Amino acid sequence: MSKIPTPAEESRFWGLIESAWERVGAEPNRLRKALSDRQSDDEAYAIDKYLNSFLDHLRALSEPQSGEELTALDRVLERKLFDLDRSDIQEVTDGSDDGFLYCRGFIVAMGRDFFDAVTASPEVAVLDADCEAMCYFFAHLHHRRFGRFPDTGSGISRETATNPAGWA
Repeated sequence: MSKIPTPAEESRFWGLIESAWERVGAEPNRLRKALSDRQSDDEAYAIDKYLNSFLDHLRALSEPQSGEELTALDRVLERKLFDLDRSDIQEVTDGSDDGFLYCRGFIVAMGRDFFDAVTASPEVAVLDADCEAMCYFFAHLHHRRFGRFPDTGSGISRETATNPAGWA
């Protein structure tokens, strides 16, 4: 039986994402908010310069987590990337298999509001935006701390075109 993230795990995951962004500052948060209602791709490309700072803050907030907690966070991330693995979203974002994975990483990194907006209306997604580091963020952190990658027990893959419901 495959493990599915609990609502509490999802809440903790999105809470960490928001806490990391809060530490980056007001301007990137304004840009993230504008992404959901965007009129152009300008916000996505402007926020790019803040991604490394966001990832540094996310790492600092996540490092104290136990192996079990990091595994749960990776399970949530894996599920979110899987849920975004849809041909209608890929048509908007373009890119190769890896490029689409990195774009899905960007969507998740922007937070729950943008994730929900893209899930509901794929045209909100951004052409060629990417955050490769987000795609395996918690798995790599777990590996650095414990010498092994976590076993999420989910039975799914974050790789492109592995969500059968998204590529009918």
